[in-house]
Amino acid sequence: MPNTYFTLIIIGMFVVTFGIRFVLFASAHKAVMPKWLESGLKYVPVSVLTAIIAPMSVTDDSGLNLAISNPWFVGALTAFLVGLIFKHQLLTICVGVATFFITKLLTGN
Repeated sequence: MPNTYFTLIIIGMFVVTFGIRFVLFASAHKAVMPKWLESGLKYVPVSVLTAIIAPMSVTDDSGLNLAISNPWFVGALTAFLVGLIFKHQLLTICVGVATFFITKLLTGN
């Protein structure tokens, strides 16, 4: 396929994506949300991140893997516990990532 075809596809994707976001952001100051909805929306990033990370932390190619030899599981579990105890995001991320890499080095996975 010619390069102009791909260029037009990319431009089209940009126009659609930008258009949708521009309309939403341009009208955002006009919309008034109830307080209960605003307070609920603060949990959206955490829920989305959990939905992305949880499946890959507890499974591998063979299925469910809740073993200590699974660095993803050990890192996620450690981060979860540190988050519950200390309630500090940066500490939770750093400890989870460090635990993941240490477990990966120790198990050779």
